[in-house]
Amino acid sequence: MGYRLGIDVGGTNTDAVIIDEKLNLIEKVKTPTTKDVTTGIYSAINKVLEKSGVDRDAISFAMLGTTHCTNAIVERKRLCRVGILRMGKPATMAIAPMVDWPPELVQAVGEEYFLVSGGHEYDGREITPLNPDEIRAAAAAMKGKVDAVAVISVFSPINAEHEKRAVDILREELGDLPFSLSHEIASIGFLERENATILNAALAEVAKTTALSFKAGLEQEGVKNASIYLCQNDGTLMSIDYAMKYPILTVACGPTNSIRGASFLSGYDNAIVLDVGGTTSDIGVIVNSFPRESSVAVEIGGVRTNFRMPDIISFGLGGGTIIRESGGEIVIGPESVGYRLTEEALVFGGNTLTATDIAVRLGMAEIGDPSRVSHIEEGFARKAVKKMMTMVNEGIDKMKLSAEPVPLILVGGGIILIPDEVEGVSEIIRPGNHDVANALGAAIAQVSGQVERVYSLSEISREEALNMAKAIAVEEAVKAGAEPSTVQIVEVEDVPLAYLPGNATRVRVKAAGNLRHG
Repeated sequence: MGYRLGIDVGGTNTDAVIIDEKLNLIEKVKTPTTKDVTTGIYSAINKVLEKSGVDRDAISFAMLGTTHCTNAIVERKRLCRVGILRMGKPATMAIAPMVDWPPELVQAVGEEYFLVSGGHEYDGREITPLNPDEIRAAAAAMKGKVDAVAVISVFSPINAEHEKRAVDILREELGDLPFSLSHEIASIGFLERENATILNAALAEVAKTTALSFKAGLEQEGVKNASIYLCQNDGTLMSIDYAMKYPILTVACGPTNSIRGASFLSGYDNAIVLDVGGTTSDIGVIVNSFPRESSVAVEIGGVRTNFRMPDIISFGLGGGTIIRESGGEIVIGPESVGYRLTEEALVFGGNTLTATDIAVRLGMAEIGDPSRVSHIEEGFARKAVKKMMTMVNEGIDKMKLSAEPVPLILVGGGIILIPDEVEGVSEIIRPGNHDVANALGAAIAQVSGQVERVYSLSEISREEALNMAKAIAVEEAVKAGAEPSTVQIVEVEDVPLAYLPGNATRVRVKAAGNLRHG
């Protein structure tokens, strides 16, 4: 076993850590996140290796948690032109694909969509047979106009046969484009699943560039023996090949890494985590040392999807948050000086009043030059903190499942903003190395596989359904890069679907295991 290098890209800083095989922290660095993201990653790799003096050949694993894919969707940049094949005619003709998408995002991914016959009922019976000629005609119309293809069929999470057959036909006609199949990406709920699949297809190029440039950056620094992984949003890792196939699973991996890192640093398996960065704060919940998953449809860049996402609340409060007075009221953010904090904050000789300046004025932190904020009235500073804490308390309240006080773990570079009294929490933990919890979360992560299927219990027993799902989850974890002998089932959920005949039940199983060498 060798060392692990973990990197996490945040809105303000890119953090890197090196840990040994016993998961002890050897070295950590923080570097400003750059506009193109990649330069900041290269810089962090270089600095942490130089500082640690670790033999580059001894680094066995390198993990990257990145915002590349999220940024691409939000900024509508670097997205692939997507060809959409929707199966289920005539039942699915009422609403066009991407009907509720923001117009500029539709423009970015294109409007090449084709409705063809096919699809299944909720119990797996065919609605209409697949028509290969229709699919070939759609492929001919897409040729040369699309960079990736999204394939969606009615109730494919229950019976994926049509999606798989359609892709075989499309591959014959279009060659080796990236194909996204909806049953592999999201769950029941046709339009949300379609949306997630189109977004996944649109991210194919961004994911490839990110993965390959991370690899190139490591090689440039002499790290040539490491297995490379990207972080996904359930707190586990996936191999580069898997990440290129399912790039949408990297969305929201940053807050997830912080939650996993907070659990690791504090030793708590169940708690609320508040991660205060330079620009935003995220509140999440650890359940059995993994992030709690959101149970509602999640919007990404204005698009409603239903693939799995961590249950997180984000709000505009960080070390660089700009504080100003307007009409006698104190206004907190949402603007932030971000990575320019060390130039623009008052304590560093700048001209912008930030949340960090307020914390220094009240003696909550010792950073920069306190004399530069001594002119701020204490009453004003206290009011500002009170207002910040209202935002925090509201967020914590929303995340709690009961009125009982729970432990709160604080991580991130901005936790100096949080006083020692927080409503509704039983204790406040500020673990050592909290400032790099996110990169640590990336470095200590395991590899997982997840399956979500609907089974009809009129044909098989509940136990058989669960065993089938468990076997698929284990297989997925191994595919994603887990050592087979270490894979364990970490989560099982089955929900009877009362509104479907045939005694149907929705089964979700997650398996996780340790990293496989080489």
